[in-house]
Amino acid sequence: MKLDFDGEKYKLASGQQKTWGRTLIGELALRGDERILDLGCGDGSLTAELAALVPRGSVLFVDASASMIETARKDHAGPNLRFEQLDIDAINFQAEFDVVFSNATLHWIKDHESLLKNVFEGLKRGGAARFQFAASGNCSTLIRVVQEVMSQRHYAAYFRDFDWPWYMPTAEEYRSLLDAVPFVETKVWCENADKYFESADAMTKWIDQPSLVPFLARIDRKDRQRFRDAVVERMIKETMQDDGTCFETFRRINVFARK
Repeated sequence: MKLDFDGEKYKLASGQQKTWGRTLIGELALRGDERILDLGCGDGSLTAELAALVPRGSVLFVDASASMIETARKDHAGPNLRFEQLDIDAINFQAEFDVVFSNATLHWIKDHESLLKNVFEGLKRGGAARFQFAASGNCSTLIRVVQEVMSQRHYAAYFRDFDWPWYMPTAEEYRSLLDAVPFVETKVWCENADKYFESADAMTKWIDQPSLVPFLARIDRKDRQRFRDAVVERMIKETMQDDGTCFETFRRINVFARK
């Protein structure tokens, strides 16, 4: 099942993702002439920041979502910046890039064995991959609440044979995948990035886009709003703090690999 997200709504709900991404970009120590492949960074904001850091290089942004690509092209342009609608599972480059970068995206990719092989092939010798995405324990309240609502009698039939949309490994699991690819240097580590959303409205925006997209896609239009409202209401009730913020667990896995 192909999913299409809303690039305009994502812009309003992805402040935390952009904060994480800017931290990653700051670690890259770019010379300014690198060719960079950016795997699925939403509305294109971080891709444009990468492009500004490589004025003698280039950045290729790929994303499977038509809406994300449309938003990125509308908001960002430059002579060294290109956006292409392409499923990350389908990347097939040969020694073209100095850096493969991905922020808060790759938990949407299920086959990381294939992904890592494709990334290795796409890197030039000496090139590096730098990823950050969801790890085991991420969004524990949301996952529990969604599963509880999915199991209700009214919705259960929609989710027969449902393919869970996210891959969230432990560091140990991911190290074993990296060990099967002939990188010359690898590092894997996890971090706690728990977040207090400033309000129920802020948490609701994040739930709506992108978190609920794969679930609502399975439900008939007449039942979608009711399913969505059930999840949102439970999440606000269970995560609301005394000061009006809403708490959720965010656990991230960080990956560095050099060819």
